[in-house]
Amino acid sequence: MEDYNPRYVPNPAEWLAIPESERIDMVLFFHDEVEEALPEDGKTLHSLIHVVVENQIALGVQPVGNAIARLSRQGLSRHEAIHAVGAVLSEDIYDLMQNGQEAFNQTRYRRRLEKLTAKRWKKGQW
Repeated sequence: MEDYNPRYVPNPAEWLAIPESERIDMVLFFHDEVEEALPEDGKTLHSLIHVVVENQIALGVQPVGNAIARLSRQGLSRHEAIHAVGAVLSEDIYDLMQNGQEAFNQTRYRRRLEKLTAKRWKKGQW
């Protein structure tokens, strides 16, 4: 795999065979190429979240794959769907750190992904 493009599903085996740091660099490069207006530190965090979501898809984390498929059927591009799932993930990680929890709440994450719709995403309600 030479390039990353969130519009297309990477081959799971190829994606996971790439060292994590290279996956991050590939996602950063993609966002540099499309000239998304993100501050440099924001671009790095944005890319890290992309990689985590792509990793979950490649590993077959069913709630994530289901959410991406559902959001795509509802009219979001695959890239937008990754952002929507990434927003839920980021918020759950933030809550984990703020509340001093010891473990990520997989059940909460799954439930929030199940409720996520394109309509809610576009309204900023995830």
